[in-house]
Amino acid sequence: MNADVINIIYEDNHILVVEKPVNIPVQADSSGDMDLQSLLKSYIAAKYSKPGDVYLGIVHRLDRPVGGVMVFARTSKAASRLTDAFRRREVLKMYVAVVHKPIKNVPLTGTLVHWLQKNVKTNMVTAFDTAVTGAKKAILNYTFLSSHPIQNLSLLHIELDTGRSHQIRVQCASTGFPLWGDQRYNVNLSKKGQQIALFAKKLEFIHPVKKQKMTFELPMPDRDPWHLFP
Repeated sequence: MNADVINIIYEDNHILVVEKPVNIPVQADSSGDMDLQSLLKSYIAAKYSKPGDVYLGIVHRLDRPVGGVMVFARTSKAASRLTDAFRRREVLKMYVAVVHKPIKNVPLTGTLVHWLQKNVKTNMVTAFDTAVTGAKKAILNYTFLSSHPIQNLSLLHIELDTGRSHQIRVQCASTGFPLWGDQRYNVNLSKKGQQIALFAKKLEFIHPVKKQKMTFELPMPDRDPWHLFP
């Protein structure tokens, strides 16, 4: 993969907003695979003829199998301010997901609250209903938008209040409506080769320098199983 295939949504001297492709890490990791940050650094260096190492700050993340809208900082000042905005929960992060229908009575709209604990060795996250030593509180708001009775699937709208590792995936699975294609937290219902049906659809924040509200939204992916919900 090269930078030419990355969908650049918006850019100025301070921020860069892109559509993260699925199955690419945000940052270089032990896999050695090409990562989004490196691709975008190459893009900036080529477009603006910048010598040396290009600065591009990561202010939030998406799991490797998840695609959607992301913002990067092109200056350290922008990175500091955006990181602080995410920490203060001042950024609107909206996702859509295709999930298996609940196995028990679940309200069509609500708030999920768990305490999440990550096992660094296995890269797995466990959800607890009450506070546990070493676990971090996780909050998300969800709404069931529509259902596909034949496939026994539902389209879910999610707004994150916190930003924990694997948060949406593990909270939904723990509540009884696991994500379609999630090979990690939905092993029993997922099939090999399926791509997790989770997409970062919308991002809204105050520009770190211009102080204007910035809203970026993408259409749902045009692939299975999203096409079941036009």
